[in-house]
Amino acid sequence: MAFSWQALLACRKYLIIVLVPLLSLPLPLLVPTKEALCGYVIIVMALYWCTEALPLAVTAFLPVLLFPMMNIMDSSTVSQEYLKDTNMLFLGGLMMAIAIESWNLHKRVALRVLLITGVRPALLLMGFMAVTAFLSMWISNTATAAMMLPIAQAVMEQLHKSELESGTAAQESEHTNQAFELEEKSPDSIKEPEETGNSHVVAVDEETVRDEIEKKHSNLSKGMSLCICYSSSIGGIATLTGTTPNLVLQGQVNDLYPTNGGIINFASWFSFAFPTMLVLLILSWIWLQIFYLGFNFKKNFGCGADPAAKAKEKQAYEIIKEESKKLGKMKFAEIQVLILFILLVLLWFTREPGFIPGWATVLFNKNDTSYVTDATVSLFISILLFILPSGFSSQDTDEEQTEGRRRFRAPPPLLEWKVVQEKMPWNILFLLGGGFALAKGSEESGLSTWLGNQLTPLEAIPAPAIAFLLCLLIATFTECTSNVATTTLFLPILSSMAEAICINPLYVMLPCTLAASLAFMLPVATPPNAIVFSYGQLKVIDMAKAGFVLNILGVLTVTLAINTWASSLFQLQTYPSWANKTGTCPGSYSEGVRNVQIIEKIRVKICGREGKGREGKGREGKGREGKRREEKRREEKRREEKRREEKRREEKRREEKRREEKRREEEEQTPGQKEK
Repeated sequence: MAFSWQALLACRKYLIIVLVPLLSLPLPLLVPTKEALCGYVIIVMALYWCTEALPLAVTAFLPVLLFPMMNIMDSSTVSQEYLKDTNMLFLGGLMMAIAIESWNLHKRVALRVLLITGVRPALLLMGFMAVTAFLSMWISNTATAAMMLPIAQAVMEQLHKSELESGTAAQESEHTNQAFELEEKSPDSIKEPEETGNSHVVAVDEETVRDEIEKKHSNLSKGMSLCICYSSSIGGIATLTGTTPNLVLQGQVNDLYPTNGGIINFASWFSFAFPTMLVLLILSWIWLQIFYLGFNFKKNFGCGADPAAKAKEKQAYEIIKEESKKLGKMKFAEIQVLILFILLVLLWFTREPGFIPGWATVLFNKNDTSYVTDATVSLFISILLFILPSGFSSQDTDEEQTEGRRRFRAPPPLLEWKVVQEKMPWNILFLLGGGFALAKGSEESGLSTWLGNQLTPLEAIPAPAIAFLLCLLIATFTECTSNVATTTLFLPILSSMAEAICINPLYVMLPCTLAASLAFMLPVATPPNAIVFSYGQLKVIDMAKAGFVLNILGVLTVTLAINTWASSLFQLQTYPSWANKTGTCPGSYSEGVRNVQIIEKIRVKICGREGKGREGKGREGKGREGKRREEKRREEKRREEKRREEKRREEKRREEKRREEKRREEEEQTPGQKEK
């Protein structure tokens, strides 16, 4: 029996791969519509992503297989979704990050900031969190955590060693003083039992002091480890390329609303997410300080510290200084990478800043169409990395002698393709593409519209409450599944819900994208959490306790952001024209819903009879039914126009082909035949 359970557990992935499609099969068989078929694909992919029975990237390929077989989309249309502008932005941003890592520029920045902040407990936490958050804005969260943890461990070991030495020295000096006191007394007054008792007390004191030091070191180590993994996740939300869910949002918005005018770009996202990141980072720093260092802020900041504590801090500071010295002076290649990085950020910010015309609008704008995107900028800088040489020093020459002459070897470029192949997470590119294909399939099959209509009862709930509840749902869901898969699954559904209840789609899509990065409770939630947990200093309960409060703080911070500065930045209080596909939503969703409610209350008061109320409800139901029929007619009309357009194009191609054949025949004719 035990063996059979063990065998089932060992083969659970194979069982999931087989059973999930079979158990979900009744849905398309009983409801043979395109919506049901697309729903079947989404259910299978969602369960595969949650359980990771198949690799995430392999699951992302399922739309290419299933959508053509179910007549939802043809294969060429599905395949086009796998490499879009957002994927190119992701690719270019990661190439820049790989170049920064290859030349250790990120480590130099980290050590320099730690030298500025110092090594007092609270300031040390703040320094590591600030550096980690800043680096994860530009390079991957996993790489940031993997780089910062060894530095933190070295600092913590030196602090621990200094504490033990200072504690032992203090005990020895105390014992020496006691010995002097004993020598001053007369020999008759000293008795054997007292000496035994004194030695026992001394041993107990030493053990107590050592236990206190170990406990203090353990708490500080836990707080340091958690501050690195948490700040790497928090820092990633600040920039569009900082973490993959942000790019998923941009891709989904551009795909679902092609006429949005590039509302989600690097500058607009940074203006919204960077203040949110700062608030959440400060709150997490305060919370970790209270949870692991206690309420003694004076001691945490090192105010009024004794000479022994200052000497201990100095030794830990020397460790960081020594690590910084090992890097030496900045190389020519590092300076080039730093300049290119600054240039990349400046070009991103000034492309379309919003308050003034950007360089892309002035130079590359034709007929109110922007031809340059953030992806164009990132790929331009990435290509420069493969062109510019890394140096011109004499070390680039080969020492081998060839026919009495020194052989010159050209310096390598700043970035080589071999390094990119090794470090590039190609699976994320396919995962992004699978999400875009899934969203497109939901739109083409009509599943998005159907889901939106089912969520219309949410009209009665205030918009801030909807955003808060959805953030809680996403933050809980992302603890046990990939944040990319979470945003990929939920964003199309949320956009349909927003259209159905006439809320600006960004009002629910923006906070839920940020909530997908609030994975703080479990080691399996994110790679940084797993890296920190692998060092063996944390238990699951430690991460769960600290992460639960931080999840709540994160959801509250995101809710605050979406209802304050984000509301004015993205005009979230109005329903945008680019999202008003049916033309039934008012310009301001809050005013529209409020007016409808007021009119309904006045009508009920005037009528005052139950029959009238029922009649009003019947009219309201008929109105909704008529709206759905109108939407269906418009959808059929659009499809008919699309078919006609394709037919016209086909006829045009045939006409051109006939003209080409006629022209060839005329060219092949002899001069005599032409005269006849």
